[in-house]
Amino acid sequence: MTVLPDDGLSLAAEFPDATHEQWQHLVEGVLRKSGKDVSGTAAEDALSTALEDGLRTRPLYSARDAAPDAGLPGFAPFVRGGRAEGNTAGGWDVRQRHTALTDGVVLADLENGVTSLWLVLGEGGIPVTELGRALDGVYLDLAPVVLDAGTEVEPAARELLRLYEERGVAKEAARGNLGADPLGHEARTGKSSDFTAVAGLARLCAEEYPGLRALTVDALPYHEAGGSAAQELGASLATGVAYLRELDEAGLAVEQAAAQLEFRYAATADQFLTIAKLRAARRLWARVTEVCGASSAQVQHAVTSPVMMSRRDPWVNMLRTTVATLAAGVGGAESVTVLPFDHALGLPDAFARRIARNTSTILIEESHLARVIDPAGGSWYVERLTDELAEAGWEFFQRVERAGGQAAALRSGRLGEDLAATWEARTGKLARRREPVTGVSEFPNLAEQLVAREPAPEPRSGGLPRVRRDEAYEALRARSDAHLAATGSRPRIFLAALGPAAAHTARLTFASNLFQAGGIEPVTAGTFAESGATEVCLCSSDALYEEQAESVAAEFRSAGAAQVFLAGRPGQYTDVDAYVFAGCDAVAVLSATLDRMGVS
Repeated sequence: MTVLPDDGLSLAAEFPDATHEQWQHLVEGVLRKSGKDVSGTAAEDALSTALEDGLRTRPLYSARDAAPDAGLPGFAPFVRGGRAEGNTAGGWDVRQRHTALTDGVVLADLENGVTSLWLVLGEGGIPVTELGRALDGVYLDLAPVVLDAGTEVEPAARELLRLYEERGVAKEAARGNLGADPLGHEARTGKSSDFTAVAGLARLCAEEYPGLRALTVDALPYHEAGGSAAQELGASLATGVAYLRELDEAGLAVEQAAAQLEFRYAATADQFLTIAKLRAARRLWARVTEVCGASSAQVQHAVTSPVMMSRRDPWVNMLRTTVATLAAGVGGAESVTVLPFDHALGLPDAFARRIARNTSTILIEESHLARVIDPAGGSWYVERLTDELAEAGWEFFQRVERAGGQAAALRSGRLGEDLAATWEARTGKLARRREPVTGVSEFPNLAEQLVAREPAPEPRSGGLPRVRRDEAYEALRARSDAHLAATGSRPRIFLAALGPAAAHTARLTFASNLFQAGGIEPVTAGTFAESGATEVCLCSSDALYEEQAESVAAEFRSAGAAQVFLAGRPGQYTDVDAYVFAGCDAVAVLSATLDRMGVS
């Protein structure tokens, strides 16, 4: 009988370690069965996934995928966290965003899990003169307040400081951020502003309000314009450096200036990329401050991505924001804002706000995510991705600096062009459903009732565009909705299933999803004549297509079909006009189909 060692941890000690080459050999065999005759690193590359910024996620990571030492939490380069204790003291700061003045909403948030407030003031938000009313009943010595006032930052800041004094809040007890971000506002609106007032606020905070910061480096405008993770990092670094230069000229020491900045990043449903982005951001900013002669940890505020939020089937947004919040917490963000699932539809209702609050609460209190500092640290995959993303972000930062800095890159249009090029490439993936959007381009529900919300204040605009992953499909669905309102029915296509279920089910499901993504109702029951459709899509196996596709297509053509599709790879079939298949440009196919159907 074999006696296990006392520690019970060496169960595989008698088995030899497998080598990387042995694993590659097994992969070669699997790929060969699927028709891919590749070997060695080519076999591994065949299983890799391309990301933006020239990055690739490989199928296997091991100890040979070395990355620079991440250090310890609270110590440079701060990859593992800006504070030695991380978020273990009570979880991250749950920060709720408010753009409208609605009685009772702010207090309801604070009484039910929210720990700080993010108030959008001025254009696109609450009037600055109503700040006192918005904070009515709020204990300002307990709830940090973060302002976002655009060009009205100085009057908004002065009003908040007046409220602190009026309500007896000691200067050392004030917490939050005055939210000055001239370059972020310029990115949003295209309008530049003077830094003099901002410098004055920074000096005031540094000298009299130790718990207040004056500036926010908001990377959301670049993310919302379609930028990649590396572009978001690079643009934020360039903005931070620009602010350090301005504050240095205003007489602040480097340590004082760096302490006045809080960085805001998007958290997406790509959890590992989000984790790596936050870790890489801290490493890069540590390098910037090191070069400037200081050692400063980046303070991070993560916001669930508006770009990923869908207007159709908005309930799926709850899942997206849950994954994004998990990633933000694991990535070490000090503050996290969960946008309500109906954010893209207007002002969120009470239920949506409650779900947003409880997302963080569950992850902190029930999932215990905050009890471990940097739980992804040490993962070969995460460490390698962090390193590669940091390199890509630094490269983009240098590109912006070579263009004259963030302000020059914005005003010349060069930064916008870079972001637009990235979004154009991503748009192609969305159109081909290589990047699926659940409930929109995949598994849409034509019978869903649209969720109605009160209109939200118009956001600031005039600068970089705001994009959404669902925008192309949303335009198609809107055309279908208008047709339904005008005629009482949606545009239809008849799906002709050939042969037994085993032969046609997969392609029938594929075609049904594809056409519904454009608002075209698939009809499978009855006959073509009874369906009310003008177009047909054949669905079956390649073998049955060989036998029947040409004759069946001819029959439908004779019966009056204006267009005959075939679900499968393009072939040479008479009377088949077009083919739909995995990777085809679904948006182009659907738009052309609606055009032929007379759906404007």
